[in-house]
Amino acid sequence: MLTRRNLLKSTAASGLAVAAGSLAAPAIAQGARIRVGYVTPQSGPLAAFSEADQFILDGFAATEAGANFEVIVKDSQSNPNRAAEVAQELIVDDEIDLMLVASTPETTNPVTTTCENEEIPCVSTVAPWQPWFIGQQGNPGDPSSWQPFNYAYHFFWGLEDVIAVFTNMWGQLSTNRSVGALFPNDGDGNAWGDPNVGFPPVLDELGYTLTDPGRYQNLTDDFTAQINAFKAANAEIVTGVVIPPDFTTFWTQAKQQGFTPKAASIGKAILFPQAVEALGDTGHNLSSEVWWSPSHPFASSLSGASAADLAAGFTAATGRPWTQPIGFVHALFEVAADAMGRVDDTSDPDAVSEAIAATALDTIVGRLAWDGAGLPPFAARNVTKTPLVGGQWRLKDGGGYDLVVVDNQTAPDVPTGGAMEEITA
Repeated sequence: MLTRRNLLKSTAASGLAVAAGSLAAPAIAQGARIRVGYVTPQSGPLAAFSEADQFILDGFAATEAGANFEVIVKDSQSNPNRAAEVAQELIVDDEIDLMLVASTPETTNPVTTTCENEEIPCVSTVAPWQPWFIGQQGNPGDPSSWQPFNYAYHFFWGLEDVIAVFTNMWGQLSTNRSVGALFPNDGDGNAWGDPNVGFPPVLDELGYTLTDPGRYQNLTDDFTAQINAFKAANAEIVTGVVIPPDFTTFWTQAKQQGFTPKAASIGKAILFPQAVEALGDTGHNLSSEVWWSPSHPFASSLSGASAADLAAGFTAATGRPWTQPIGFVHALFEVAADAMGRVDDTSDPDAVSEAIAATALDTIVGRLAWDGAGLPPFAARNVTKTPLVGGQWRLKDGGGYDLVVVDNQTAPDVPTGGAMEEITA
């Protein structure tokens, strides 16, 4: 494959490269700007994930580290093809030194794959590590063929963590252990429903019965088939990984058709307060994974701000409630500043990649170190895990919702604010 890096190497080999004596000094030491590409879904059905982007970018630019960076932002439009296209633009046209990308495999995977092909360092987050790592392999169904990446690094939790969190929350309730599954035909849905690494084998081992009606297409407008399947199975629990507009459709139709489970633990769709508020009072006691909150006991390596400080700053600046991606987007720029600060030549992709791999940094989302802790050997080089707990949305007396942490067995350092409650209406 003719990549930008290969072209540069061939040019150097033919004697057309700049003479060594005229090469620039290290960018940070010289005060030159480090060019960083940043891709997120700022429009389309995943746009809620990028709500805090401008707040984080403004805050990063105001820090001492941010002064060294030029951040070039691109919108994936919630489309994997568009994500790959803008990643290529950033690499070829903008000649970035480092790529940052966030928010679901539909964004992270095409950008990471493009960077790996072009030999450009990339740090990604806000996608469970299995759909990120396995989803980019040439043969996802053959573990023996999986290969580590040379330039790609990811931080987030994994399916093993969200399964543990959800089942821990369900364990606080009295149910018949019958679970209905909403798994779409996308990177997350296929991973969560995978018979080997997803929910099915773990739930079976724990004595749950899973009803999976099969993959549906995102932006479906009729969930009657799924609702009927769950009713037939007398499912008292519903789980899945659903984009926000689809869960609104499902939950509205479920209520209309007389289906109310005791627990609905949904990934992705109800991470955001506006998505729950769109359901009116029927959002009460919906549950979800909680990857970051004002009560998480971490602080920024850039500013020293606590998680509570950062969340409050977002609300003060925007008038909107905090959302979980705030911490992880902030942490992307913490990693960028830390790694680039340890590199003599920030335009050398191999040096930057090595610096990222050597990271050992306490961030606003916890400690990040690509040391393989808690991971299988095949993912040890490229992934570092972050803590995960479980929470429920509770109606407030004055209107709106609070997200209350109700289970912290997987991360005891994160305090709980209550216990799991059944959905009753």
